[in-house]
Amino acid sequence: MTTASTPATGVNRARVGVQRFGTFLSGMIMPNIAAFIAWGFITMLFISAGFFGANSPFGWHWFPVAEIIGGGGDSSVINWQGAMTALAEAKDDDGNVVGHFLAYVGLVGPMVTYLLPLLIANTGGRMVYAERGGVVATIATMGVIVGTDIPMFLGAMIMGPLAAWITKQMDKLWDGKIKPGFEMLVNNFSAGILGMILAIVGFFAFGPVMLGISAFLGGVVGWLVNLHLLPLLSIIVEPAKVLFLNNAINHGVFTPLGIQQADEVGKSILFLIEANPGPGVGLLLAFTFFGVGAAKASAPGAIIIQFFGGIHEIYFPYALSKPMTILALIAGGATGVTTNMLLGGGLGFPAAPGSIIAVSAAAIGGGVGNLMVVYLSVILAATVTFLIAGVILRASRGRDLAAEGAASASFEAAIAQTEANKGKKSDALAGLHASATAATAPIRNIVFACDAGMGSSAMGASVLRNKIKKAGVEDVSVTNKAIANLDGTEDLIVTQQQLTDRARERNGKAVHVSVDNFMNAPQYEEVVALVVKQHENGA
Repeated sequence: MTTASTPATGVNRARVGVQRFGTFLSGMIMPNIAAFIAWGFITMLFISAGFFGANSPFGWHWFPVAEIIGGGGDSSVINWQGAMTALAEAKDDDGNVVGHFLAYVGLVGPMVTYLLPLLIANTGGRMVYAERGGVVATIATMGVIVGTDIPMFLGAMIMGPLAAWITKQMDKLWDGKIKPGFEMLVNNFSAGILGMILAIVGFFAFGPVMLGISAFLGGVVGWLVNLHLLPLLSIIVEPAKVLFLNNAINHGVFTPLGIQQADEVGKSILFLIEANPGPGVGLLLAFTFFGVGAAKASAPGAIIIQFFGGIHEIYFPYALSKPMTILALIAGGATGVTTNMLLGGGLGFPAAPGSIIAVSAAAIGGGVGNLMVVYLSVILAATVTFLIAGVILRASRGRDLAAEGAASASFEAAIAQTEANKGKKSDALAGLHASATAATAPIRNIVFACDAGMGSSAMGASVLRNKIKKAGVEDVSVTNKAIANLDGTEDLIVTQQQLTDRARERNGKAVHVSVDNFMNAPQYEEVVALVVKQHENGA
C-alpha cells in the first residue's frame, strides 16, 4: 500500500539527503539526552553557584555534599574518605596563584569531559557498525578527549563514526578468511589494536584540529552575539524546522556548542534558538482565532501538545497550509533570540523535548531572574508570531470561506503543497482505499516513523493503537521508531508527508501511509478499517 508517485526530482533528492545527514547528526545526541539532563541537574544543584552550592543564590549551602558532588572545596577540611580529589590552584582576588590544595573532583567536570562525549561516540559508532563500531569509536574518542582541554562533543561526533567506518573496512579485509576457532582472537585483537592506533592519532593529531574547529565555531557565535546578529539565525532555523530538520539543527549543531558554552558560563542561549516553544504557540493561536475549517478546530488541542508536550512537529502542517506564516515564525523566533541576547537569558542544559516544562527546568538553574527572562522570550516570541500570522490569516480568511469546501481544504492543502515540493502527486486516502482491496499480506506490525522516533511518532502510535483496540483487534502491534531504525520487518509504516520518501527507501515492501498531522489524521480510520477487514477475513 503506497501512494503513486513520479520520479523524485533533484531538489527532492537533495532535501532527502540533507534530512538524512541531519538525522545522522541528531541521532548521536537524541538517545543520550537523558544523560545531558542528568548532568544539567547535577550542575544546577551542586556547583558553587547552584541551589545547594557555597554561593547559592537562595542561601541553601549543603555542606559538604555540594563540594563532593559538584567539585571544589578543600578535601583536608571536608575530609570525606574515598572521594576522588585533584590538585587545585588557590588564587587571590587578582587571579594570581598563591598556592595549591586538594579539591574534590565531583561529578560535573568528569561527566561533561568524559561521559557525555564517550556516549555520543559510542552511539555514533553503533549507528555505523553496531556494537563493534561503538567500542572502537569509544576508544578512539578517548584519545581526542585527553588531547584537548575542552569538552570534545564535536570531536566525538566526527571521530566516533569515522572510527567505526574504519573498523568496518578493516573487517572486510579478512572477511571469510579466518580459520575456524580463531574468530574471537582475531576480532578482539584487531579491534583493540585499531582502537589503540586511532586513540594515539586522536591524541596527537585529531584533538588539536578539533580544538581549532571548536574555537572557530565558538568565535563565530561570539561574533554574532557581539554584533547582535544572532537573531538572524531564525531566517534559517524556522523554515528548516518546517522541513523536519528541527532535530538536526538543535541536537546536531546547537547542543554540542551550547554544552561547551554552558560548561564555561553556566548557561547558553543556543539551547533556546530552536527549542523556544513561543513561535509555535503563536502560530497555533493565530489559527485558533483566524483559521477556518479543520485547522481552526484542531489548533487548540495542538497548542497543548506543542506547548506542554514539546512536540513542535505538530504545528508544521499549519505552517505548510499557509506558507506565508513562515514569515511570522521567523519574526517570532528572532524576537525570542533577541530578548535572550539582550537580557542574558539562557538554559543550563538542552530542553528536550522543547516544552515549557523542560525549558523551565533548564532555566531555573540560572536563578529566578534568568527564568523570568526566558519566560519573557517565550511570551514575546508567541506574541509577535501571533500578530503577524493573524494578519496573514485574516487577509485570506474571506477568500477561504467564499470558496466551496475551503473550510477543510485550506488545512489539508498542506499535503498537495508538500507533494509539489517533493515533485510527486499522491492522494493518501485514495491510496488507502485502493490498497485495501489489493493488499494480501496481513498487517501485523504497524510502525509510526519520524525523524527521531520519540516525540510525534510516539503520539501518533498511541492514537492509532487506541483506535485499533477499540475496534476489537488485539493481535496488531503499533509502535514508533526513528526512520533510520526501520529494518524491513514493518508491514505498514505511517509517516508525515515530508518524511515518506526516506521511509520508503528503508522499507520499500511495506504499506506506506502519509499523513499531514499525527494527532488527528483521517487516514487512521482507513487503516483501522483495513486491519479490521483483514482480521474478520482471517488474513
